[in-house]
This record gives sequence, C-alpha cells and structure tokens, in this order.
Amino acid sequence: MSTVSGDLSIRTFEGRRWLFPSAVIHELDPDPDAGQAGRRPRRTARDWLVDFSCFLLAVLLGAAAANTMRQDPNVSHGLAVVDQLIGGLACGAVWLRRRWPTGLAIAMIPVGFVSDTAGGAAMVALFTLAVHRPFRYVAWIGGVTLALVPLFYWLRPDPDLPYLAVVILVVLFSLLVVSLGMFVRSKRQLMVSLRDRARRAETEAGLRAERAQRLAREAIAREMHDVLAHRLTLLSVHAGALEFRPDAPQEEIARAAGVIRESAHEALQDLREIIGVLRAADGDEAGGRPQPTLAALDALAAESRQAGMKVILDNHVGDPAAVPASVGRTAYRIAQEGLTNARKHAPGAEVTVRVTGAQGDGLDITVHNPAPATEAPHVPGSGQGLIGLTERATLAGGRLEHRATGDGGFEVRAWLPWPAA
Repeated sequence: MSTVSGDLSIRTFEGRRWLFPSAVIHELDPDPDAGQAGRRPRRTARDWLVDFSCFLLAVLLGAAAANTMRQDPNVSHGLAVVDQLIGGLACGAVWLRRRWPTGLAIAMIPVGFVSDTAGGAAMVALFTLAVHRPFRYVAWIGGVTLALVPLFYWLRPDPDLPYLAVVILVVLFSLLVVSLGMFVRSKRQLMVSLRDRARRAETEAGLRAERAQRLAREAIAREMHDVLAHRLTLLSVHAGALEFRPDAPQEEIARAAGVIRESAHEALQDLREIIGVLRAADGDEAGGRPQPTLAALDALAAESRQAGMKVILDNHVGDPAAVPASVGRTAYRIAQEGLTNARKHAPGAEVTVRVTGAQGDGLDITVHNPAPATEAPHVPGSGQGLIGLTERATLAGGRLEHRATGDGGFEVRAWLPWPAA
C-alpha cells in the first residue's frame, strides 16, 4: 500500500513506485534533479508498459487500416505504400507522446487526414492530450479533428460501411477516447488533491496541537502563580517577622515557625501536583488532591487568620456545593489572589471577602482592604496576578475589575456566571 508522508519541506513518496505513473509521482514527490535539469522524470515500469501498449494498439489499428486499403480498388499501390509509410512514422512518434502531448496531437491532425493507417496513432495522441492537458486544449484540437472526419471519409469512403455509419462510428470512438483520457486525468488530479488535503490537515493538526500545548502551559503557569504565590507570601511575611523581631516571645516565634513549616509543606505539595499533571499521559489529575471550590473559602479564611491576617468572610451563598465546580474554583482563586495581594501591599489591614449570588443571576465576589497603616515595601511583579485573574474570569464567561478606593484602599470585584438548572 502506498502512502505519502513527510512535511512541507521534505516530500517523500513511499510505496511501489513502479505501479504509479511518473507524472503522478512527480506531483506527489517532485524530483529536484529533474527540475533543475529541465527534463521530465524518468518513466516507471508502468509507463513503459502503457507506452508499449499504446504503440501496439496504434500498430494494430494501422495494420487493420492497411488491410482494408489493399481491398479498396480505388486506392493505387503507390498511394497505399505512401500511406503505410506515413502511418509507420506516426506509430513511431507515439513514443514521444509524454514529452510533447500537445505538439504530437497537433501534428497528428494533418497526418491523420492524409494517412488512413495513422488513425490509431492519432487516437493515441488525442487520448494523451486529454490525460496531460486541460480541457481547453482537448476542446480545440479534438474539435478540429472531429470536424475533419466527415471530409476525410467523403474524399476516401470506406469500402465496407456506408458514409454516415462510418462517420458516426469514428466520431463516437473519438469521443470515447477523449472521455477516457479525461477520466484518467480527473483520477490523477483527485489523488494529488487528496495528498494536498492530507498534508494541510496534518499541518493544521500540528498547529492545533501546538496551540493546545501553549494554552495548557499558560493554564499551568496561572495555576502555579495562584497556588504558590499564596503560600510563599505567608513564608515571606513570617520570615520577615522573625528577622525584624528576634526578641519576640517564644510563643510567637514558635507559631511563626509553624506557619512557615506548614506553608512550605503545602507549597511543595502543590508543586508536586502541578508537576504530576505535566507528567501525566492525559489531562486528568489522577491521584492529586481535589481542586478547591467555593466551599473551601472557609478554610482559606481560617488559614489566613492563622497567619496573622484580619479576615472577614461574608458568604451569602446558601449552598456552596450547588455552585458549578469551574465557577467555584475561579471564585476561590479570585479570593485567594485578593488575600495574597492584601497581605503583600496592606499588611495588618482588615480584609473583607464578600460573596453573593444565586442560581441564574451569577456570582459576585468582592475583596476589599483599607489603606495600610504603614507604607508597604514594593513587591516585584506586582499586577501580574490581577492580569491572570482577569483572563481567568473572562475565559469563564465573567468579568473582573480592580481599582483603588477613595480611602486609599484597594478593591477587587468579579462577576461569574451561574447558569440556571
């Protein structure tokens, strides 16, 4: 079975090449040496077999015409010899049909008109023209050939058949030859078209795979930022407290060290889960912890309070489990990022997380913090998390806005769709 493989820059035709015409192989797998030298590709074994068959057919038809001519008393011996000589040269020219299909078909118009034995070669030339050239060439050259048929048999009537019958038979036979050649040409064009479509499909599939891979990497990068930034901020806050207050009571030092240890453990566990997703054969997070949903907001607030933050969670959603998992996960990440930003930019300020909404109306999430009591140091990469959250909310079909409030604080407001059942 033959196949066509390779990319757009390296074309490779694999299969039994001798079973295919050289013209088709040249279309599927162009020969660069032949193109640079300006010559046609070499004939395959199939080409040689077809060319010999066409030559043999032209000879047999010419021999039949010569036999009929010998029985015609109106044709002199000298005229028969000249006719057969021209017919023999026309049969030999059949071997040039692949190199000059148009020229051979044009040359066969006057040759076929003056020589009865060249009729078979003329039919072969017409068939070759229909195979290798567009229909406009066949229409002009074939039309002239058919127009000369009545005149030819008017000047040289057939001794066995009536004039009208022989004209109709020759015209029908010529149309059959042209139709067969056009059928062969259409099959070849279909094969080349299917090749092109397969290569385009392969290229598009590769582009889609690259795009899916890029989107997956971007999603993983956002997930790493959302998850690890929260943990690492806790580490930074409590490590800074230990650095600037070495004389703190032992209880506070122990509590801060415990938070640092727990946050580091959670960060490592989250990182292992993300790496596990990258290593997995598919997109399933088999073996990992369940992804957070809206019901996990209480645990998030408790964790932040344990780290020393002042957090007020105002959740007016009666049944958080009824919120779709994807919407709840996005809401959780928005609240998590808001708490992380408040911890970095407004340390010591009281943060309010408010969640309202109902099925069919959507889900509203607001994270607000007042102005910090002291000026917070600049944190590198500020704003990247909000950009990622805006994109996440947009992909979920919602929207996200963030702004500085009039009291010097900061507020993040988001709306996510919660479709009706």
